[in-house]
Amino acid sequence: MALVAGVDSSTQSCKVVIRDAATGALVRSGRAPHPDGTEVDPAAWWGALLSAFADAGGFEGVEAVSIGGQQHGMVALDADGRVIRDALLWNDTRSAQAARDLIAEVGAGEYARRTGVVPVASFTATKLRWLRDAEPENAARVAAVALPHDWLTWRLRGFGPAGESPLGPVLDELTTDRSDASGTAYWGPDGYDRDLLVRALGHDAVLPRVLGPGEAAGRTPDGILVGPGAGDNAAAALGLDAASGDVVVSIGTSGTVFAVTDAAVADVSGTVAGFADATGRFLPLIATLNAARVLDATATLLGVDHAELGRLALEAEPGASGAVLVPYFEGERTPNLPDATASFTGLTLANTTRPSIARAAVEGLLCGLADGLDAVRSQGVEARRVLLIGGAAQNPAVRRIAAQVFDAPVVVPAPGEYVADGAARQAAWVLRGERPAWPVEIADELAPDTRPTIRSQYAVAAARAAEETAA
Repeated sequence: MALVAGVDSSTQSCKVVIRDAATGALVRSGRAPHPDGTEVDPAAWWGALLSAFADAGGFEGVEAVSIGGQQHGMVALDADGRVIRDALLWNDTRSAQAARDLIAEVGAGEYARRTGVVPVASFTATKLRWLRDAEPENAARVAAVALPHDWLTWRLRGFGPAGESPLGPVLDELTTDRSDASGTAYWGPDGYDRDLLVRALGHDAVLPRVLGPGEAAGRTPDGILVGPGAGDNAAAALGLDAASGDVVVSIGTSGTVFAVTDAAVADVSGTVAGFADATGRFLPLIATLNAARVLDATATLLGVDHAELGRLALEAEPGASGAVLVPYFEGERTPNLPDATASFTGLTLANTTRPSIARAAVEGLLCGLADGLDAVRSQGVEARRVLLIGGAAQNPAVRRIAAQVFDAPVVVPAPGEYVADGAARQAAWVLRGERPAWPVEIADELAPDTRPTIRSQYAVAAARAAEETAA
């Protein structure tokens, strides 16, 4: 039995799944934590990857491996292949002004035309501009720029700083894929846009070679085939085998709404990012900074676990008797309000209760994602069903309230590591020469039970929050 391995190097942890290349059956798995924070030494990711593989029983029997990773993170390397400073992650918003500066210089429409995206604080180009402005000595040392999955793939193949890797610092061996490259704001339909890179960083640098779907990056020193890897959302879409008409709503550290399409998207407003997917198609996407941790914070506030939070939420009526949480705890990316804060509104003596607060938290989280679904639809995407994934999707209250917030059937796939699963599918694709048709198990299906009051009162509160942030 040929085995393949898929890796999800996410913000919070590294997960590994090892599957039968022919059937997709799970053989074993492992995981290891990542450090907290919005800037991280990439060495922690490498250590976690090795620990997660050890937890999964090692590489025995594995013939191919591929890595899915958190998008946008800036890994800056010097000429010796050493990491210059801690990587800035997608959720580090210090580059918000850099994004505004780049848009002022180039124009939102021109960015959308050339790259399919308009800069926000999450994207790699804005982090490079921040580095140029805030740490010019470090910026001057940058010889190559990689993203988290690019750097891990490079290390897995044996490259890295001299004395720390078997093959040394061969920067030209850095590789990536279309999906991750499309989140940099200096790659587009015609490939890398060197002018936009130089505008961000201040000078040119080595960038990873962009591999096609099913194209091998190379082999590990032990001879294991290495796939191209992918950004986490593209890997999840592949893991779910998402098709036209499927819109994926993922509730993780970040919240995302995305769909696989045949045509590229270029949203001049910057609300919808016109990313590429892992199969040669496209992945229009919106992301929110505030997702599962909204529920974490509310559960902590109420002194309950997530199961009890859900039970409390279902005690309250739809709309939480007028209580509304706009959950911009860490600023927000959609809408683009990096300096915003969270707010509770509509509170009265009657609705300031544990059930109403719990319900408002779940509704606020889902309404932000529903606004994202509307934005994706505005780009011509059809939503025949919503695929709800992420840890929070396993909470019965989140499922039931999702059916009341979204106006399409809600389908909940069985719990799984879909980013790692997508990477494993990609590894099997590289190994066997064709995209695998592994089954996806469905855990629940809910018909639309739309309650308009939930979104209408949220819209009023969110508009007020945006006005107050801008003031």
